[in-house]
Amino acid sequence: MSDVYLGFGILLSLGIVFPGLIFTWWLLFPAATARAEMRLARMPGRTFFFGLLLSLVVTVLVLILVNVPLPGANLTAIVLVLSTLAIAAVGAAGLTGWMSQRLRERSQAGLSPAAAFLRAVVALELAAAFPILGWFLFIPLCLIFCLGAAGLALLRRGPHRQPAAADEPVIAIQVARGSDVV
Repeated sequence: MSDVYLGFGILLSLGIVFPGLIFTWWLLFPAATARAEMRLARMPGRTFFFGLLLSLVVTVLVLILVNVPLPGANLTAIVLVLSTLAIAAVGAAGLTGWMSQRLRERSQAGLSPAAAFLRAVVALELAAAFPILGWFLFIPLCLIFCLGAAGLALLRRGPHRQPAAADEPVIAIQVARGSDVV
């Protein structure tokens, strides 16, 4: 019975701290999360396939490292998995930023960016916690999208710019290192 309590306590703790982690990533890496958000919004297909490629590469590397009888190979596999999840958390902050913008557009209350972001991260967390569909469909798809978006954002590869139409004004946005300047 104590194992059930331990498992429930761990899941409850993870549910409490996940919004804080994603919110912190959003605050600490605004340029990277903005690039990941832009990538998810403009090129979801390419982002998904890049994330799928990264997932397959990391999975193969981890399986090789776990089965190699070298000292430190298991530790290297654990470090690789944890660093991949940390990178995917940057993509999750980008996904949540995109969700928060959509929430602000649809909200009648005029939410602040931080309030909309917090509500979006809770919505993302609740979708992942939904039994069966959330666990086995939503979480893997979200992880692939987030890993692809974060990988492309950290490589500083943004979506390809579409040329402006002749009657549209061109708006330039400058992104400085570490912060966003509009």
